[in-house]
Amino acid sequence: MPVKFAIVGCGAIGMRHAAVLTANPQAELVGVFDIDAGKMTTVRERSGRHVVAYEGEEQLLASPDVKVVSICTPHALHAPMAIRAAAAGKHVLVEKPMALTVADANSMVHAAERHGVHLMVVKQNRFNVPVRLTKQAIDEGKLGRVFMVQCNVLWNRHDGYYAESPWRGRREGEGGALYTQASHFVDLLNWWFGPVRDVGANTATRNHSISIEDCGTAVLHFESGVLGTLAWTTCVHNKNFEGSITIIAEHGTIKIGGLYLNKIEYWDVRAFPLDETISFSDTPNAYGRYQGSSSNHDKVIANVIARLSGEPYELVDGIEGITCIDTIQKVYAHARTL
Repeated sequence: MPVKFAIVGCGAIGMRHAAVLTANPQAELVGVFDIDAGKMTTVRERSGRHVVAYEGEEQLLASPDVKVVSICTPHALHAPMAIRAAAAGKHVLVEKPMALTVADANSMVHAAERHGVHLMVVKQNRFNVPVRLTKQAIDEGKLGRVFMVQCNVLWNRHDGYYAESPWRGRREGEGGALYTQASHFVDLLNWWFGPVRDVGANTATRNHSISIEDCGTAVLHFESGVLGTLAWTTCVHNKNFEGSITIIAEHGTIKIGGLYLNKIEYWDVRAFPLDETISFSDTPNAYGRYQGSSSNHDKVIANVIARLSGEPYELVDGIEGITCIDTIQKVYAHARTL
C-alpha cells in the first residue's frame, strides 16, 4: 500500500513535493491545504482530481486517510503546524528551516515524542553526489585533521522575489536569509564538523527594501576545533553566482562548488583519488525567475517511505535538525548590523 501524504502550503516548494509524490508509486498524495484556493486547484490539476482540497488545516489533520503531513508553509508557521500535526497522530515532514528558534524546534521534537510520531526535516543537499563523497572522505579519516572550512552562498534574489510573498524579507515571517538561502549549507557544515561553539558575525541590508539582511559574514569555531567562515548574500547581480564549500585538511583539500553544491571543483585527497567515471547529475530546483538548492526531494521522500516501512533510511530527524537552527540563531545573536 502506498504511504499517504498531505501537503500544507501549495507554493513553490509545495508544488515540488506534489510532483515528487505523484511520481513515486510507493507514495500517494491524498490531500492539500492552502489559504490560496487557486494554488490548491493548481496542485489538484497537476496531481489528479482524487486529491482532496481541504477547507482548513483542521479538516486535513482530522482525516484518517492522511499518514504523513508535508509542511511547506512560510517559516514562522512550521513549528505550530508541526506540533498540531503531531498531536493529530500524523508523521511530519517539515521543509527547511525546521523552525526559527531552538525553543520552537525543541517543542516540535517533544510533541512528536509525546504522540509517538516521526518528525523529519527536509535536507535534500545531503544526497548531492559531491556532498556524499566528501562525507565519505571525512568519515573514513582520509582527510586527517580538518583545519578550516570556507562556505560561500553568493546568490541573486530580485526585488520581485520579495514582493510576491508577504512573508519574504520580513523578520517575523522569514527570520533571515540564513534560514532561507543558506540553511542547507549550514546543515552540511554541522553534519561534517559538529556543533558550533563560538561565533562572530556582521550583517547588512544593502540592496533590497526588506527588514532582514541581504549580506552577511560570520566566523565559526566548531566544537571539533575546525575554524570556519561563512559569507552569504542575495545581492549578486542578475543571477546566482556560487554556492561553495572549501575544506582545508591535513591530508587533502576539497572544494565543492557549482551553483548548488553540484560539482567538485577541486579534489586533492591523499589515499582517496576521485573516480573520473562518477556522474554528477544533481540539478537545481527551478522556481521561474530564480533557482534554489539541488532537487533531490525524490530521495528524501523515498527515505521517508523506507523509514515508515521499517527499512534502512537516511533522514534528518527532529533532534538532529536542531543543530542547524542553533548555529543560525547563534550567528544572528552575535551579529553586528552594519
